[in-house]
Amino acid sequence: MVKQKSGNEQRSFPVVGMECAACAMRVEKTLRRMEGVVRADVNLANAVAIVAYDPAQCSPTAMQAALRRVGYDLLLETEAEAARKAEEAQARHLSNLRRRATWAIALALPVAIIGMGFHHEPWANAVMWALATPVLFVFGRSFFVNAYKQARHGMANMDTLVAVSTGVSYLFSVFNTLWPSVWHSRGMSADVYFEASCVVIAFVLLGRLLEERAKGHTTSAIRRLMGIRPETVTVLTAGKPIATDELTADELSTRAQQVKPVAAVVVGDMVLVRPGERAAVDGVVAGGTSYIDESLLTGEPYPVAKQAGDRVYAGTMNTGGTLCYRAERVGTDTLLARIIALVRDAQAGKVPLQRVADRVAAVFVPTVITFAVAALLAWLLLDPVDGLTHGLLAFVTVLVIACPCALGLATPTAIMVGIGKGAEQGILIRDAACLETARAVDTVVMDKTGTLTEGRPTVVSELWAEADAVNSHEVDLQKALLCAMESLSTHPLAQAITAHYDDPSRSVDPLPTLTRCDALPGLGLRADTADGHTYYAGNPRLLQEIGVGLTAEQSAYIDEHIHRGETMVCLSTAGRLLAAIGITDRPRPQSATAIAELRRMGISVHLLTGDHEGAARTVARQVGIEQVCAGVLPADKADYIARLQQAGHRVAMVGDGINDSAALARADVSIAMGGGSDIAIDAADITLMGGDLTRIARAIRLSRRTVRTIRQNLFWAFIYNVVGIPIAAGALYPVCGFLLNPMLASAAMALSSVSVVTNSLRLRGARTTDIGTSVTN
Repeated sequence: MVKQKSGNEQRSFPVVGMECAACAMRVEKTLRRMEGVVRADVNLANAVAIVAYDPAQCSPTAMQAALRRVGYDLLLETEAEAARKAEEAQARHLSNLRRRATWAIALALPVAIIGMGFHHEPWANAVMWALATPVLFVFGRSFFVNAYKQARHGMANMDTLVAVSTGVSYLFSVFNTLWPSVWHSRGMSADVYFEASCVVIAFVLLGRLLEERAKGHTTSAIRRLMGIRPETVTVLTAGKPIATDELTADELSTRAQQVKPVAAVVVGDMVLVRPGERAAVDGVVAGGTSYIDESLLTGEPYPVAKQAGDRVYAGTMNTGGTLCYRAERVGTDTLLARIIALVRDAQAGKVPLQRVADRVAAVFVPTVITFAVAALLAWLLLDPVDGLTHGLLAFVTVLVIACPCALGLATPTAIMVGIGKGAEQGILIRDAACLETARAVDTVVMDKTGTLTEGRPTVVSELWAEADAVNSHEVDLQKALLCAMESLSTHPLAQAITAHYDDPSRSVDPLPTLTRCDALPGLGLRADTADGHTYYAGNPRLLQEIGVGLTAEQSAYIDEHIHRGETMVCLSTAGRLLAAIGITDRPRPQSATAIAELRRMGISVHLLTGDHEGAARTVARQVGIEQVCAGVLPADKADYIARLQQAGHRVAMVGDGINDSAALARADVSIAMGGGSDIAIDAADITLMGGDLTRIARAIRLSRRTVRTIRQNLFWAFIYNVVGIPIAAGALYPVCGFLLNPMLASAAMALSSVSVVTNSLRLRGARTTDIGTSVTN
C-alpha cells in the first residue's frame, strides 16, 4: 500500500473472473464510479487492479462488494496471501478451462463431421442436437451465466457475443429440427447450425486456454522474484543481547531458536541465516562473519564480506559462515518486496497506446451487436428467399469473429513481457508509460557523484618527497604515521587513505607512537609522536597556515592535480612537505562504454553536477562527455532539464542522490541508480540495479522494441476486425457467393488472440544488447 501526499491510498488488488478486454473495462468503470475512488487501472494480462482512493470515503471491502455485484471479485488479503490465492485461483481456472476445452472439442468434432458430411441422414439432426447440448450448456455454461450477469447491469462483453451468437444458432437449429415443415411449406430448406454453435464454443475455449497458458509466461519475472523469498525463518528467542562479534558455534548452541513464518517476523527480531540459506528480511549484522551473494540486487558476481554493522537484504544468499542480524525492515518494507511491487505496478500500468485500445473496447461490444442485427435485417430485406438463413448465419458469424480478445491483449501482454525482460536484466521499470516515452529520448543528463563515478573517494595520485631507494624505509614510516593519524578520523578522505595504503605499519619496525592527535576544523589533523615530532595532514591551505615552504616542483604538482579535480591531502613536518596525495571519486569502469554507446545511438549526453568545474571537466573528459554544467544546486538541476525540454528535447535524467530528486521528477524519463537514495529511487521511472550505466542504452532499446511490438499487435488486432466483420456480414456474397462459416470465424478469432500473445512473447528471447538497434525513433 502506498500513502500519497493528498492522503489518498493506492493499492494493487488481484481481480478474479475477467475473461476479455470488455471485462477489464467493466471492472475499471465499476471502480471509477465509486465515491472516493480517484483512479482505477485494470490490467487484463495479469488480472490486477491498481486503485487510488480516499479511505475516508471508500474501502476495499466496498470495492469488493461492488465488483461482486457485476460478476467479478477482488482479493483483499495481505500481499503475499492475495498473491497466493490469485495464483491458486488461476491454477484452478486453467485446470477447469483445460477440462472444458478438451470435452468441448471431443464432442464438437463428431458434430462438425456429421454437419459437413452426413447432414442429409435422417438421424443426423438428432445426434448433433444431443452432442451440441452439453457443449453449450455444460462446458460452455460460463458464457451464458456471465452474459446474463452483464445484461442485468446493462452491460455487455465478449461472453455476450459468444452467448448470443451460439444461443441463437442453437435455438434456430432446434426449431428447424422439431418443425422443419415450417420452411418446407415455403419452399426453403430447414438447415441446422448445431456444428457452428458447438464448434464456436470449442474454439473460443481452446483460444482462452492458449491465452491463459501464454499469459502465465508474462508474469514469470514476478513469480521468480517472489520465489526467492524464504517462507520460514529462524529467530533467536532467548539469551543475552549479542555483542558486535560474539556469535560462535558454542554461543548458538546455548540459545533457544524458533522457526516461524516470515510474515511473523517483527522489527528487532534476531534472525539467523546459515550457509546456503537466503536472508528473509532486511537488517544489520549483529554477530558472525560471512560472505553474501548480492547479485540479485547489485548484479555483481562476487560475494560481499559481511560483519557486525553491515547491512543484509532479503533474498540474498549466504555463501559463508553463520550470521545473526537484527531485523530492521520486514514484510512489504524490504528492498526485495519494494522491487516486486515496483515490477507488478509497472506491469499493471498503462501506456497511451493502451488507452486508445481501451476506448475502442468500451464501445466495441454494443457496436458489434448493432452491426450484427443490421446485417440480419439487410439480408431479410435484400434476399426474400434465403434472407433469414443467410442473415442468421451472418448475424452469428459477425458476433463470433468480432470478439475483442486480441485488441484487449495487444498492449498489456507486450508491456508485461517488456517489463519482465527488463527486470531480468537489472532494469526495474516503475511506470509502464515510460516504456513509450523512453523510445523517443534524444538527450541523457547525468549526475556525477555516485552516477558516473563510484561514489566513494579513492587515492589516484601521490608524491612522496623522499621516494627513492635510499629512503624507502623512511617513506614507509611516513605512510604508517599518516594512516595512524587518518584512522582516528571518520572523514571519507581519511577512510580513502587508510584503505589505499592497507596498513603499512606491518613493514615498519619500530613504529612511532602517537601521543596526541587533534582535529583542525576546515584544515586537517595535527599529531604528536612519542619521540617529540609533530606532523600535520590536511589540505593545501593548512600548509600556508603553518608556513610550510614548497619547491616549484611541489607547488606545480599540487596545482596541476587540483585543476584535475582531485582533493589534495598534504603530510608535513618541521616546515617541509613530506607527501601530497590526490583523492578523487573515480568514474565507474563502464561509464565511458555507456556514454559511447548512447552517442552511437544518436543521443546527446550532458553532465550536470553540484561539484566544482575542475572535477566535473576531468570526469567528463575521462568518460567522453562534451556538455558540462557544474556547481549547480538541486533547483538549478530541474531548471536545466526544463530548458532542454523547452528547446524540444526529450530528456532522460540519471541520478542517485536526494539532490537529484527534483531533476528526476522534472525529466521525461527519470533513471535512478540502484545503490542511490530511497528518495531518488522513488522519484524515478527506471532503476538500474547494480549501477551498470550500460543498462541505460538497453532500457531505451527495450522501450523501442516494446512499443514496436505494441504497434504490431494493435495493427493486426484492428485490421483483423476491420477486414473480418464485413466479410462475416456477407460483403463478398454478391461478388463471389462466399459466406464465412461461423466455425472458421471462431477459429480465426482464437488464432488472432494467440498470435498477439505469441508476438509479445518474442520479446522474452530478445537480447537487450540487440533490442531496437534497427529502430531510430
